[in-house]
Amino acid sequence: MLTQGGSESVADPAIAKPDFLQRAGLRGPRMKYWFAYVGSFYVVWLVLAFGFGYWSQVKTHWPMAVVMTFGSVVAGATPMGGGTVAFPFLVLVFGQSPALGRNFGMAIQALGMTSATLFILCRRTPIQSRLLLWSLLGSAAGLGMGTFWIAPRLPGNVVKLFFSCLWMSFAILTLAKNREICSLNSNPKIARSTAMKLGLIVGVAGGMTTSIIGVGIEMMLYTILVLLFRSDLKVAVPTAVSAMAVTSVMGIALHAALGDIGSEVFYNWLAAAPIVVFGAPFGAFLVSIIPRIRTLYFVSALCLIQFIWTLRQVNPSPKEWTLVTCALLTAVAGFYLLYRRGAGSRPAR
Repeated sequence: MLTQGGSESVADPAIAKPDFLQRAGLRGPRMKYWFAYVGSFYVVWLVLAFGFGYWSQVKTHWPMAVVMTFGSVVAGATPMGGGTVAFPFLVLVFGQSPALGRNFGMAIQALGMTSATLFILCRRTPIQSRLLLWSLLGSAAGLGMGTFWIAPRLPGNVVKLFFSCLWMSFAILTLAKNREICSLNSNPKIARSTAMKLGLIVGVAGGMTTSIIGVGIEMMLYTILVLLFRSDLKVAVPTAVSAMAVTSVMGIALHAALGDIGSEVFYNWLAAAPIVVFGAPFGAFLVSIIPRIRTLYFVSALCLIQFIWTLRQVNPSPKEWTLVTCALLTAVAGFYLLYRRGAGSRPAR
C-alpha cells in the first residue's frame, strides 16, 4: 500500500486479515459472558461426573453424546430444537417412552439452546425481541395447560405421530418455499399490538406443543416470521432459537418441580451436555459460512425420513391415519393462509 508521499507501507495484519476468533464471532466486549457460562457449566459437570461418581453413567450413555453432536448443531443452525433429533432416537431407536424423550429434549435444550441464545446476544445478532417476549409469556401459560390437561391424556402412539407430523409439515414448507424464504432480507418492524396478539397465540400453542413432545414453539415462531412478516432468516432463526431456549428452561423446571424427570434423563443429559454446550453455538456460527438453503434442504430430508420411519414403526390404525391426514392438511392450509396474508401485506414496488 502506498502512503501519500509515495513510499510503501506495510498493512497491519490484524486489520487486513481477521484471526479465527474474529471470524467465529468469539471476540467482542460481551463474549466474556458466554465464556463465563461455558466455564461455569464445565465446573459443575466435572463436579457431578467425578466428585459425585457419575463418570460411569457418562461412559454408559455415550450413544446420546454421539446423537446430540449432530442434534446440537441442528438446534443452533435451524429453527428446530435439539429435541427434534433426540426425541426420535430415544423413542424410535432406543425404545424409551415419549415422556422421557420429551423431558430429555427440554433438559438438553435448556443447556445447549441457552448457550446458543447467549452466544447470539453477545454477538449482537438482531432478533424480534418484542414478538419473542410476548411469545414467551404465552408459552408459560401453554406449558402449564399442556402439562396438566393435555399431555397426560394422550396415548404414546398419538404423541409419536404428532411429533412426526409437526416436523413433516416443516419439511413440506421448506421444500415448497425454501428458495424464496432464503432470499428474504428484511427485518420488519412489528407493531406493539400485533406483537402482543400474535406472540400470545403462538406462545400458548407452542407451549402446549412443547409440553407434549419437547419442541414446537421455535417452528411456530419461525413460520410466523418468514411467512407472515417475510423476515430475513438471520433474524427469524435466532429469534426461534431464543424462544425454544427459554421455553425449555421453563418446561424442565416445571417437570423438576413435579418430580417426574427420571434418572435416565439425567444420565443421558450428563453424557451429552459437554458437547451440546458448544454444539448449538457452533451451529449458530456455521450458518454464517454455509449457505442456509442447503442446510434447510438437508434437515427437511431428515424430517421426511423420520416421518416414514415413525409410520412404519407405529403402523397407524384407521383412526390414527385420519389424525395424520388431518394434521398435515391443517398445517398446509395454515401455511398457505399465512403466506397469502404475508404476500398481500407487502408494499407495492
